[in-house]
Amino acid sequence: MSEDRVRLEASWKEALGDEFGKSYMRKLREFLAQEKRARKVIFPKGENIFAALDLTPLPAVKVVIIGQDPYHGANQAHGLCFSVQPGVAQPPSLVNIFREINDELGSQERRMDGARGCLEPWARQGVLLLNAVLTVERGRAGSHQGRGWETFTDRIVEILNENRSGLVFLLWGSYAQKKGAIVDRQRHCVLAAPHPSPLSAHRGFIGCGHFSRANRYLEEHGQPSVDWFDVA
Repeated sequence: MSEDRVRLEASWKEALGDEFGKSYMRKLREFLAQEKRARKVIFPKGENIFAALDLTPLPAVKVVIIGQDPYHGANQAHGLCFSVQPGVAQPPSLVNIFREINDELGSQERRMDGARGCLEPWARQGVLLLNAVLTVERGRAGSHQGRGWETFTDRIVEILNENRSGLVFLLWGSYAQKKGAIVDRQRHCVLAAPHPSPLSAHRGFIGCGHFSRANRYLEEHGQPSVDWFDVA
């Protein structure tokens, strides 16, 4: 993952290029190499590690959703927080996210269903689906926390906060809220709620109104709203 070798969308590579030469990134690169030499299975696949950035260029970002780390089950993670690959069953948190979208915006003619869970169409509309940690070992949730990814993704949040205005940050759960604490509330819309996991969704995520509020803010600031029903 040296600066000259990393595969990354051009606008993000320009903004983040200096990070790849820093000591924390060198240590992270060596850690990942050691894991591979030990024949450990790492998710997502290498080409998808930066998928959130590749699918949502810096100038295109309208909404930021912050997750924690990738899903650690087979065929789930593909570089977008809360999203699973096409054809994979929706995890419980995503079920609750779709339930909230239905409650807020659904109609008899248009509702989320239980068959699809790939959020790539959101990313292409300008929703940055950013995990704080970008890799994980198979079957070991949180196994790559504290290895340097948090510093990298903190820098992404800083860049968005400093170089853009009128963004919507959806911060679900204390972890995301801590990571988004630096966001300037005068320049951006920050919406906070409990995490959509089954353990906390009924403490305030269900009924939060974030998807309709995000669209209203975007429209008020001259941006197209997000079609939250567009999933693959």
